[in-house]
Amino acid sequence: MTEDVVRALGFLCLGTRLKRIGERLQADTQEVIDSFDAGVVASQFPFLAALDRLGPLAVGELAEAIGVTQPGATKTTIQLVGLGFVRVEQSPEDQRRKIVGLTEKGQAVVDTAKRELWPLIDHAVADLCGGLDAPFLDQLVRIEDGLTAAPLARRVGKNLPKEGVRHDTRA
Repeated sequence: MTEDVVRALGFLCLGTRLKRIGERLQADTQEVIDSFDAGVVASQFPFLAALDRLGPLAVGELAEAIGVTQPGATKTTIQLVGLGFVRVEQSPEDQRRKIVGLTEKGQAVVDTAKRELWPLIDHAVADLCGGLDAPFLDQLVRIEDGLTAAPLARRVGKNLPKEGVRHDTRA
């Protein structure tokens, strides 16, 4: 069997490892969603959940609530409009701002998901995490907050020698 290099490299590949885990969780979640014939892609559900939880939002606010870039939020919003789950209207206060809200169809999908689908997925992920629910989630929050306070580039920079890193360019 081939060595799992990403796992073996520990903290050096933490981002890659978390991304890999996230992709696996999202693919498995999609399989469950497909069994419910919800007509939504797993990556779109956080957008619907945010609009359900927070009400109509400007695209920038929606991006912030999900933690994605504004172009990413715009792309997903366009997809959700095409599916009939959200509507986009101009803000009455500022014609440049676009406000995104759930349609009746979108609200119905969210209501069904909250009642039938999300509890199943939540329970399955909690089971996967082996009862480490709170401590594990707290640790993720600490990592996210730590990255916000001091991104990796800054953390690397504070550990560099004053003269920087020298690269030997001799062949």
